[in-house]
Amino acid sequence: MTKTRKIVLSEKEMPRQWYNLAADIKVPPFMSPDGAVPPEAWAPVFPMNIVEQEYSTQRWIDIPEGILELLNRWRPSPLHRAYDLEQAIGTPARIYYKNESLSPAGSHKPNTAVAQAWYNKQFGIKRMTTETGAGQWGSALAYACSLVGLECKVYMVRISFDQKPFRKLMMQTWGANCVASPSNETQAGRAVLAKTPDTPGSLGIAISEAIEAAVTDPKGESRYSLGSVLNHVMMHQTIIGLEAKKQLEIAGEKKVNVIIGCAGGGSNFAGLAFPFVYDKMHGADIDIIPVEPTSCPTLTKGPYVYDHGDTAKMTPLVAMFSLGHSFIPAPIHAGGLRYHGMAPLVSKAAKEGLISPMALHQIECYEAGILFSKTEGIIPAPETTHAIAAVIREAKKAKEEGKEKVILFNFSGHGLMDLTGYDKFLTGQLQNYELPDSVIADNLKEIEGYPKP
Repeated sequence: MTKTRKIVLSEKEMPRQWYNLAADIKVPPFMSPDGAVPPEAWAPVFPMNIVEQEYSTQRWIDIPEGILELLNRWRPSPLHRAYDLEQAIGTPARIYYKNESLSPAGSHKPNTAVAQAWYNKQFGIKRMTTETGAGQWGSALAYACSLVGLECKVYMVRISFDQKPFRKLMMQTWGANCVASPSNETQAGRAVLAKTPDTPGSLGIAISEAIEAAVTDPKGESRYSLGSVLNHVMMHQTIIGLEAKKQLEIAGEKKVNVIIGCAGGGSNFAGLAFPFVYDKMHGADIDIIPVEPTSCPTLTKGPYVYDHGDTAKMTPLVAMFSLGHSFIPAPIHAGGLRYHGMAPLVSKAAKEGLISPMALHQIECYEAGILFSKTEGIIPAPETTHAIAAVIREAKKAKEEGKEKVILFNFSGHGLMDLTGYDKFLTGQLQNYELPDSVIADNLKEIEGYPKP
């Protein structure tokens, strides 16, 4: 009998609402030196229809028809049963993955990119600016802007700009202007280059540049877009977990034991996990695991503090786990997981014990990526391999315990633009790196006088 490997929903079965965890977990407000930041203060940065979502505590928010029309170009995404991976591990666990690599940009990122582009277009904006680490978010926003007819400017972290030239070419193909960050185009970029000319860059620096480019537009026709961290981005991504719930039901699964996603800023993890966090808050027995690199251990080693989201301190203070806004990450190949902070909602869920963070070395992750490639056939992005490595750990644990567990993870993106990293792994050029506690302590000195969440 042929196994059912893919569970596919029809376009009519796509969720019509996003789930907003902010209705069920209260996060501390954005802060400035003068106190809490009101919604209108964001007006030069985001269109107000996005700001309304950022501050909303409504549990369910309708997805406009215009956005559904954009999303159904690739959604709903399939849920796969990883039979061959299960067999290779010899586990009694049933492993499922939500395949977000099938979007035009190859990752989960367009789920919020098309929503943000649509809302900006509705508000009358002409040009969007953003940053990108590995290039997945920049590619997604470039694609989204091309769909709705907006200009797009992307500041790409220099180390990724050099390591991943094809991501840059994807952005350019979709009509975006992509520059290496730090650049000489902004005051924030010039300041960093004057101090450290050979810097590999960071997401914090690129965010500073993108925000500056938006707010200094003399015509006021530009707005900034963020691919992770903020509440509205987490909410847009929950379409992943909401689809997965329907698909697991079709698969005949009555209970999920483990939910796993890699975590950099938090968006793909939140997209899969938040609908299940809601279940956990209402009594479900689920282990929910965000996985990060040991080289950027925000959730596992950083403190829960108020910090800036960017290096130049242009953003307000956000309550989150942080390694300090001046943190410059090691140039590991999982570029999308190199952010110094973590989404406020993910941070609060960790603070309340609803999720259990894990940090892994990159060699274990690449080994997991190779095994997945050989069994399931898809080459995962370096970021995604962190989730797969954790899945393999959990599957082996189920084998040792002799338990039939259901493990669900987010396959957040393919690695076809990341083969340089695989080349370095296969030729023995990669090394593990664990961020020393002393570096974190030095980075955090700058925020010692800040308010505490």
